[in-house]
Amino acid sequence: MSPGHKRQIAEEFVSGERCTARAACRHFGLHRSTFGYKAKEPDAWLAKLKCALRRMSNQHPELGYPKITRLLKKEGWQVGSRIVQRLRRELGLAVPAKKPKKRRKGASTGQPTKATHRGHVWTWDFVHDTTMRGGKLRMLNVIDEHTRECLCIHVDRRINAHKVQQILSGLIDVHGAPEHIRSDNGSEFIERNLREWLAENQIKTLYIAPGSPWQNGFIESFNARLREECLNREQLWTLTEARVVIEDWRWKYNNIRPHRSLGYITPLEFAQEEIEETTSTQCWDSGRPAASLRPSIDLLYNLEQLINPSRLTHALAQFG
Repeated sequence: MSPGHKRQIAEEFVSGERCTARAACRHFGLHRSTFGYKAKEPDAWLAKLKCALRRMSNQHPELGYPKITRLLKKEGWQVGSRIVQRLRRELGLAVPAKKPKKRRKGASTGQPTKATHRGHVWTWDFVHDTTMRGGKLRMLNVIDEHTRECLCIHVDRRINAHKVQQILSGLIDVHGAPEHIRSDNGSEFIERNLREWLAENQIKTLYIAPGSPWQNGFIESFNARLREECLNREQLWTLTEARVVIEDWRWKYNNIRPHRSLGYITPLEFAQEEIEETTSTQCWDSGRPAASLRPSIDLLYNLEQLINPSRLTHALAQFG
């Protein structure tokens, strides 16, 4: 039995003069202060505030208590956010908390790394635009993080995971397979068949954290340059025109446009310098000139190895 019920029965005994209030409290185990408590009448100001709160919450059901408090203050109500929060809970007007969306993430097969040579780390991402007629344009951009060279800008209406795999396969045939490839967690990049195909080609995946584009800064910077220097300056009416214009800009980006991060040279010049340095270093280590500069020496070296007695005996033994 609740204290309220006990007080109600005790009051009936006392009002009927059956016993005193002290005896009724002693019999029912009720405190004297509880027996003498008088419920307060509803506050008129609080009732008006509740009406205003219901009205404001119905007009703006998407807003939480801090913004509702701000709107009430504009109407002249002297209230704080705490009382508004409490009253909204009592009246069942509180906005349910948003459940965090579970994002799909790809499993990285390599550690985050900084590109140190050509073909070390590639990165790719999508850019969206529209033609003047309202058609969709989707661009898959692929760049080499070390040389900043744009390897591909594939423009199409739709590009799915299977198309992404075909594009990357074509780039591998031309430039060779990279050691790592960095991307966000787009559905095209984390598709199971694509990840299995990358694993078969010994290409390690580097997926950035969800909602962290700064972890893929090279491709984000390239996307900004593409939009600022090409897409925002051209009127593209058809898909064919878009492919031609964007491919011309890609050639300009790789062969003409100087890059501050590369010492104000083009990606093509930077790649050529790196190839020359690598070639000279390899030739210095071997003590022999570069292959392109020594055709006759290569021929003599191969003949010398061929007529080596030990190698000749071994070859004859294999052929019986």
